[in-house]
Amino acid sequence: MPREKDTATGGGAQARGFYVTGTDTGAGKTLASAALLHALRALGHAAVGMKPLASGCDRTPEGWRNEDALALQAASDPVPRYEDVNPYALPQPLAPELAAREAGVEIALAPILAAHARLSALARIVVVEGVGGWAAPLTAELDQVDLVRALDLPVILVVGLRLGCLNHARLTARAIAQDGARLAGWIASEVDPQMARRDENFALLQRRIPAPCLGRLPFSARPDAGVLARQLSTAQLLDSSAT
Repeated sequence: MPREKDTATGGGAQARGFYVTGTDTGAGKTLASAALLHALRALGHAAVGMKPLASGCDRTPEGWRNEDALALQAASDPVPRYEDVNPYALPQPLAPELAAREAGVEIALAPILAAHARLSALARIVVVEGVGGWAAPLTAELDQVDLVRALDLPVILVVGLRLGCLNHARLTARAIAQDGARLAGWIASEVDPQMARRDENFALLQRRIPAPCLGRLPFSARPDAGVLARQLSTAQLLDSSAT
């Protein structure tokens, strides 16, 4: 029997969600976030994605659009307004602080929080994708942990499986804990199909990251987030994530 879709309206239900960060740029955060959205929807939950800051956008008749933000919008149900998915669409493919300076834009928490509130009213679960790795700043004054604290979200770490991932994953998990955020789980993303001893490295990560592994996304030249969602296990994640 199909599950009834769990929306955010009615009954005073609180919105739940996750903040997705990575071991570095190119770790596979967007694909993992989109797959996570599909996996949550498969459980019958209304789930929408958010990319608060996106640098590297294309000009369209509708305005500046970012490929990653569009992927999250497409993986969402209900489908939210692009402006809420991506409040800050910065044209240049640079670090957000530099891209914002180039565009003459001042990034602030208030518009992000307002957009997140609208998304939370639309769907019970909001998956928020960060920028780069955990320590990549948002502005000269704001770090990603400031946004995580403001949204009160647990963190999911995407580990790009490639040479050096053990060091990057352990340092990132340690930094998340030291910043006072909660690491709810991690996802392995096979970004390097030529990686030597990939299975052995994955096993080492399982023993060293202090959070459950939600799944492992195999490498694909043409990845399909809906198909990859079958590789993720989210039931336990939801049971422990109520805010």
